[in-house]
Amino acid sequence: MSDEQTPEERRALFRVVKGDPSPEELAALTVVLAAAASGGGEPAPKPRTLWGHPSAAMRRPLEVGPGAWRAAALPR
Repeated sequence: MSDEQTPEERRALFRVVKGDPSPEELAALTVVLAAAASGGGEPAPKPRTLWGHPSAAMRRPLEVGPGAWRAAALPR
């Protein structure tokens, strides 16, 4: 057996060195290897939380008028 490869063998993504897989098995293996090589893209960005933002430590202005006591306790 010669060690020289054909152009198709040099271009192939993988090579079966043992066994005799069916065309369906080769197709399934090709799909799995292609999916693993693609990496799945970049992950979705995480939503920003503002619990540690410096503005959270600032006091809100005081509300005046009817119902002001209720507005002081309810979130905006």
